[in-house]
Amino acid sequence: MRRLAILVVLAALGWPAAAAAQCTVSATGVNFGSYNVFNAAATDSTGPVGYRCVLPVSVQITLSPGSSGSFAPRKMVKGAERLNYNFYLDGGRSVIWGDGAAGTSVYSSTVSIFQLSTTINVTVYGRVPPQQDVSAGSFADTVTVTINF
Repeated sequence: MRRLAILVVLAALGWPAAAAAQCTVSATGVNFGSYNVFNAAATDSTGPVGYRCVLPVSVQITLSPGSSGSFAPRKMVKGAERLNYNFYLDGGRSVIWGDGAAGTSVYSSTVSIFQLSTTINVTVYGRVPPQQDVSAGSFADTVTVTINF
C-alpha cells in the first residue's frame, strides 16, 4: 500500500519537465498460411503488435495501407497478381485498422503508471476473402506500424 501512495503523489505532482515520453513499437508479420482458392470460407489469422512506454501517455497506433496504397482492400502481391486482404482491430473483423482516413480506425489507449516499461500486446486480426482466382505461391505485402504519443 505504501508504494501505491508514493505513485499517486508523483502523479499528482507531475513528471519533471525534463522528462520526455518515450515509446517503442514492434510487430511480427501476420502469416495466413496456405490459401485455397476453392475454399468458400475466408482465411483468417492474427499477429501481435507490442508497445512499451516509460511515462504515462496516450498512444495511437496506425497501420499503413501497404503497397497497394489502399485500405479497401489491402493487397498482397506476387509478380503481377494481387490477393485482397485486410487487417482489423476487432475479432469480428469489421473495423479496418488503418490511419483514421478512408473509413479506417486507429488503436488508441492510455498507458497508466502501472504499465510503465511493460510491453502491452495488441492483436492484429487479418482476413483474406475467399475464392480469389490466384495462382499458387507466396504473396506478400509490407505494412508500416507507427506509434504516435
